[in-house]
Amino acid sequence: MKMTMRWFGEDNDRVPLEHIKQVPGVEGVVWSLHDVPAGDEWPMDKILEVKEQADRHGLNIDVVESVNVHEDIKLGLPTRDQYIENYIKTIKKLGKVGVKVICYNFMPVFDWTRTDLFKEMEDGSTALFFENDKLKDIDPMELVDTISKNSAYTMPGWEPERLAHLANLFEKYKNVTEEDLWENLQYFLEKVIPVAKENDIKMGIHPDDPPWSVFGLPRIITNKQSLERFLKLVDDPYNGITLCSGSLGANPENDVAEMVREFADRIPFAHIRNLKRYETGDFIETSHRTQDGSVDVYEIVKAYHEVGFTGYARPDHGRHIWGEECRPGYGLYDRALGVMYLWGIWDSLERLKEKGE
Repeated sequence: MKMTMRWFGEDNDRVPLEHIKQVPGVEGVVWSLHDVPAGDEWPMDKILEVKEQADRHGLNIDVVESVNVHEDIKLGLPTRDQYIENYIKTIKKLGKVGVKVICYNFMPVFDWTRTDLFKEMEDGSTALFFENDKLKDIDPMELVDTISKNSAYTMPGWEPERLAHLANLFEKYKNVTEEDLWENLQYFLEKVIPVAKENDIKMGIHPDDPPWSVFGLPRIITNKQSLERFLKLVDDPYNGITLCSGSLGANPENDVAEMVREFADRIPFAHIRNLKRYETGDFIETSHRTQDGSVDVYEIVKAYHEVGFTGYARPDHGRHIWGEECRPGYGLYDRALGVMYLWGIWDSLERLKEKGE
């Protein structure tokens, strides 16, 4: 297992590389060019700038998260071919600097959805929170109008400057079904996977977060059955999964450890986080410790150990603790604690293996 931590760039992250370097066992950063719009070809000079920054601290840039997929590709519009061509050009450039994995998603409109970025927990820390009833049975077009007229009503991803674009996107997705999305995903994969293979880069799709429909938008990467279907769209080792225990774990019917064992040879990248589920469908992200949430992180790490996982992993979202001011979900302190918890499980399993137990 190769341990990494997500990093948003020198000008876009409160966590400097020299601090990430000090977290035991972390070999690299998971990065992206966040100022490049989805669909644009990534400039080589900006890619090299990130590589030089990481190199100075002895960290690799083997994993990119994300090269975002333009909405026109997801919608299957005639313009998608140009955006796919830009994607292909970016893959080739990333191959030249040694990138081994590209994490991406195929979620319409939103990469993820939460209703509170800093929900206070019993111990005084805060964390990302999803309140099911807040979004249930809401007409998204009515909500766009409501937010436009009420600046006090805000949710992550619904900032005022995005509203005009969101209204337009919701209109475009009005008649898009899950089957349409599957067809458009297959079209995308058939174009990019051969190029990824030529450049020795594994593509890892991220599950939908949360793994169910939000605002009536189609979502298709949600459970074991959908992952099985996905892998068959282009049955190639370079077409893989970014298996996220937090995204999938929001649904109590998903057994993430079972998925690790089932899809082991198609998981180049692992997101490991915990969350506490409520009967209402709400959930809040917790520490990585199994006992603090509803996801059996110990069993998941054990599954990775059993299958001899040699891919990349990162502690996913963490709480905000000790007064740290940070990007929601991405403070240094709790993620560093998460790294040590994951290594603690892994090292214990290694010791038992050595003893033949």
